[in-house]
Amino acid sequence: MNARAQEQALPLALRAMREDDLAAVQLIEARAYEFPWTLGIFRDCLRADYPAWVLYNDERIVGYFLMSIAAGEAHVLNICIASELQGQGHGRRLLHALLKMARARSVARVFLEVRPSNANAIALYHDEGFNEIGRRPRYYPAKDGREDALVMAMELLPAEGG
Repeated sequence: MNARAQEQALPLALRAMREDDLAAVQLIEARAYEFPWTLGIFRDCLRADYPAWVLYNDERIVGYFLMSIAAGEAHVLNICIASELQGQGHGRRLLHALLKMARARSVARVFLEVRPSNANAIALYHDEGFNEIGRRPRYYPAKDGREDALVMAMELLPAEGG
């Protein structure tokens, strides 16, 4: 088994993001996006005490998410899987964990923005129950200026037993 296959075979777990994770998180971000978040943005989110979690194995962090929660609503700020591990269900796993945490905090609705050019993410969000509710014109930086954002939302059912 080659090194990549061995790493992919390692069990993945979730834990709260820590300050000492930020360099690894920002590296994943920089490899995945043409216009990545800066280290400072991640640090500010942690300092603001936003729910922030990493998906990791014994070797390294392979993905993360950050969200904000206020007034019974959650906003997915960022969710990302290392580029070389995308398409294996890890993003769905992170999204499920995020939604479970939101339900546990009595969130009724979750919002997110996604680039219209990100067909894989849009398909995942639709598959998981998000619906497009609007557009934010010129929201994202892009090579040729700015790209709109699709605004998506999902109504959450209360957590079972609660």
